[in-house]
Amino acid sequence: MHNNFYFLRQLSTALNKKLVGYSVVSCFSQNKDELIIELNNEKVSFFIKAHLLSFSCLTFPDHFNRARKNSVDLFNEIILKKFIDVTQFENERSFALNFEKGYSLVFKMHANRANLLLAKDQQVIQIFRNQFVADSNLSLSTLNRTIDWSKEYFIENRSTAKQIYPTLGKVVWDYLDEKGFNTESHDKAWILLNEVLQLLQTPTFYLIKQNEQIRLSLLALGEVLKKFNDPIEAINAFFFLYTSTGGLQKEKTLLQKQLTSTIDSCQSYIIKNQKKLDEITIDTQYKTWADVLMANIHRVERGNKKVQLNDFNGNEIIIKLKPELNAQQNAQIFYRKAKNQEIEIGKLSASIAAKKEEVEKASQQLNLLNSIGTLEEFKTHFKSVKPKDAKKAESLPFHTTEHMGYQIWIGKNAVNNDLLTLKYAHKDDMWLHAKDVSGSHVVVKNQSGKTFPKEVIERAAELAAYNSKRKTESLCPVAYTLKKYVRKRKGDPAGAVIVEREEVIMVTPRL
Repeated sequence: MHNNFYFLRQLSTALNKKLVGYSVVSCFSQNKDELIIELNNEKVSFFIKAHLLSFSCLTFPDHFNRARKNSVDLFNEIILKKFIDVTQFENERSFALNFEKGYSLVFKMHANRANLLLAKDQQVIQIFRNQFVADSNLSLSTLNRTIDWSKEYFIENRSTAKQIYPTLGKVVWDYLDEKGFNTESHDKAWILLNEVLQLLQTPTFYLIKQNEQIRLSLLALGEVLKKFNDPIEAINAFFFLYTSTGGLQKEKTLLQKQLTSTIDSCQSYIIKNQKKLDEITIDTQYKTWADVLMANIHRVERGNKKVQLNDFNGNEIIIKLKPELNAQQNAQIFYRKAKNQEIEIGKLSASIAAKKEEVEKASQQLNLLNSIGTLEEFKTHFKSVKPKDAKKAESLPFHTTEHMGYQIWIGKNAVNNDLLTLKYAHKDDMWLHAKDVSGSHVVVKNQSGKTFPKEVIERAAELAAYNSKRKTESLCPVAYTLKKYVRKRKGDPAGAVIVEREEVIMVTPRL
């Protein structure tokens, strides 16, 4: 609830009292998506630190030492402007610090879209996070939200209560669920809702642990860790506890899950393909047959479907032939199959070795992860872990996977292939398709400034081969090129495209 309307309302009330007599003396950023505002009343300084990364939160440190390098001054218009008052926007996760001369600094605490806006006479003139262009056109009056709290409206719309009362938030709804809100009659549920609304008016703040997560709450829910009467003190304590323990645990759990999944999938791959490698290594008959045929080339006549000969150890063997071909031509077929076998053995050996290295690396990371005790340590050794774009993947109309950090998209059918290639793929993405057979279009998403690693292309090619008519073959040629060299002619059937500047790679079809 640290960004919930009901908490921010308490916080803005506290700031309105705290900042009387203060003026802004500095406003700067020295880390990505982080802004520090220093106010001073000619005696002491008061700091506001806005963290606007994936975990957006306000804190109020007692002191702050600005870095000598890599910091930039922002919102210069409010420097030395006196604080007037605070505006809490109605039913909204936003409030504004108002200064003289009509300036306002708006704290728009909208989770991953959190932003800071500088306004003049109610109209935004600057924004901190420039990627959210729509914020530039805001008028502050539009931030107020009207909610109908009448009993009649509640009864009429109870089935969509979470949508009509968006200000309550997850913690409040969890609390109501525990109290039986969903199963009570309209009258009892209405009474329960109003009781909760009354609790949200009282300035009592809890640090709670709920579902293994640290939360700031206005309700005593889950395991209560600490209790506060001051919102500034509460949010500072919450931020420290979250980043030192709760945030760490969340990051560790996500990474542990990913590493364990990597190890399991790699080990499964190793077992499956080691068995296949052992079978291929034992079976070297194609080379033997070819050599025996070439040694007995004058004894084998065209038209024979098979021939009985002795190998170089004197053992009698029977060799099946293509009757339309002579002995040399049949030998060439066996030599080619033997060569393909050799290539397959090499690729399988290399991929098994790579998977073993991946297991070793993931195991080392797991051991390191278990020894880490703070979020700072975690950030030193690992990047912040994100669930693999689960929502995005669900919304995409084709199969998705990932290899070495590169997103790979796989078409489901001919119509879907067109959609993938022509609508979703970028011109600099890598495009792949099994050569000369029907199959899925495969796209590897480009990463700006990077070339596609050979291992990524090979993995995408394996998927293209597997999702084609050649999936049962030991080796499959796969064409690949940049998407900008793939086009569709008017009138061509679904999935059919013209490919230019293609290269071909031989791979083993593999899911």
